[in-house]
Amino acid sequence: MEEFLRLCHSIHPLSAGLEQALRQQVRRDTASPRQHLLQPGHTAQRLYFLETGLVRGYYLKEGKEVTAWFMHEGNFIVSILSFFSRQPSHEYLQALAECVLWSLSYEQLQELYRQFPEFNFIGRRLTEQYYVLSEQRALQLRMLSAAERYDQLLAHYPDIFQRVPLKMLASHLGLTPETLSRLRTRRS
Repeated sequence: MEEFLRLCHSIHPLSAGLEQALRQQVRRDTASPRQHLLQPGHTAQRLYFLETGLVRGYYLKEGKEVTAWFMHEGNFIVSILSFFSRQPSHEYLQALAECVLWSLSYEQLQELYRQFPEFNFIGRRLTEQYYVLSEQRALQLRMLSAAERYDQLLAHYPDIFQRVPLKMLASHLGLTPETLSRLRTRRS
């Protein structure tokens, strides 16, 4: 909880009332490795802050898993389209390690926005941050070579190869596991 509050406070000072409301409403959750926080067909009910662990977002394409993103400690986890549009998800959210998460429901988030104007500022800044990450990911897939995408991944997540199976990393980079293995060999 303290990391979540510290992150919010780093974006905008929290009033005593907002901090108290967050302490009362934010729920501690845990997830085991391979546990799904969300599956297709279900509407995302919660916005998570990941205190410890690792989560991936993925979808199925022609029966194969395609990893869209990874989030590690200190990040928010949500199926944006499902959570904010209140529509069933098309993606899976899966824990890849033991996770401790702090979460708010959609209704709680909206009520906090209504009650505390400063929380709107925090929400906007976080939305902007994650939108930029999404755009960067889309641009990387369209404009960078496989080797450049690999280098970007290592630059942003230096320990990713110790934490994530090669097959998931390959699908995230748009490569086959064999191509990723050859690329890693050439880069080391």
